[in-house]
Amino acid sequence: MNDLNPPHEQGQLRRALPAGGGTHNFYGTVFKISTNGALTSLYSFTGGGDGANPSAGLVQGSDGNFYGTTYGVYLAGNVFKMSTNGTLASLYSFTGAIDGGYPECGLVQGSDGNLYGTASRGGWDNQGTVFRISTTGVLTNLHSFTGYDGAGPTGLAQGSDGNLYGTTTVAYGANGGYGTVFRISTNGVLTNLHVLNGDNEGGSPKAPLVQGSDGNLYGTTYAGGTNGYGYGTVFRISTNGAFSSLYSFTGGNDGEAPNGLVQGSDGDFYGTTSSGFVNFGTVFKISTNGALTTLHLFTGAIDGSQPYAGLVQGSDGNFYGTTYGGGMNSYGTVFRISTNGVLTSLYWFSGGHDGAQPQAGLVQGGDGNFYGTTHFGGTNGYGTVFKISTNGGADQFVFLHLGQ
Repeated sequence: MNDLNPPHEQGQLRRALPAGGGTHNFYGTVFKISTNGALTSLYSFTGGGDGANPSAGLVQGSDGNFYGTTYGVYLAGNVFKMSTNGTLASLYSFTGAIDGGYPECGLVQGSDGNLYGTASRGGWDNQGTVFRISTTGVLTNLHSFTGYDGAGPTGLAQGSDGNLYGTTTVAYGANGGYGTVFRISTNGVLTNLHVLNGDNEGGSPKAPLVQGSDGNLYGTTYAGGTNGYGYGTVFRISTNGAFSSLYSFTGGNDGEAPNGLVQGSDGDFYGTTSSGFVNFGTVFKISTNGALTTLHLFTGAIDGSQPYAGLVQGSDGNFYGTTYGGGMNSYGTVFRISTNGVLTSLYWFSGGHDGAQPQAGLVQGGDGNFYGTTHFGGTNGYGTVFKISTNGGADQFVFLHLGQ
């Protein structure tokens, strides 16, 4: 049962733009979107000092501002701050050297008020870094990966013990290079908790971990598992490294290549897969003992295709997410889905000023709006920041800030 009502501001049914969308180049946007689908583009990246092509979502800081990263094109990526009305300030530009470069994942605000994140490359051995950055832009490299302790780190989560937990996509050495789970203190002391074997445990984790109400950490691997060529897994790991594989995807109706998880108010975990043999990705829920239920199979049509990020549970109890492709214009969607699988398409990106092909999930701000980024599209083609407002669903697209 899918409620695929035409979203607000669906625009023309355009397919003439290139796959990246946008009107000039392809550098991404930031946007907001409401639970009823009224979308406002807040900022269009220029590809210059403000960065380009955000791959990750946003985090709202305790000061009310949103913080995020851009992957970079000519530069090695940025950390930026944005107000709810679209005023953007670049806090730090990576050099790609010792400070790191090309952050692909979002930030987390620690209990100390600082922001923590990872860079996929750079550092002393060009294998990626973990960094801390203040809200005024003072950056500290906490750890440079060597490859033997992992490489290509993904996003972080702060545990209830104050430490940060994360994964790396690969690891050199005897176990074949399938990634790690690590713990790092806020002053940079790193401990490898587990090295994935690439088989039944899975391999190549690409999504952040989430700490469950039971104190354990839950995550996914993009590949590996017990089925065929390896379609990914869901796993649980304790803060001291006790590892359990909960589920191996089959590539069928359950999907393959899972993204990150979120624990719902009912205690189950909810997530998405980016693809599958018989579908264009799925939404699923899984219990803490590994019982998985597929809630929605994307068709690649107006409901979207290829969700590349996890979900967020809204204050209304529903889950919200994005798809990279599909929708009426083939540039991706924003959707809402209930806990029993009723999906509603809220917005179809046009590939123009509103952005195209979101790779990241959403965050609900303190004002009740949902905020997110698109990887491509916008005025300059370098991506956007957007929001969907909760103003009663006005069918009106308003640009608040388009960059310079």
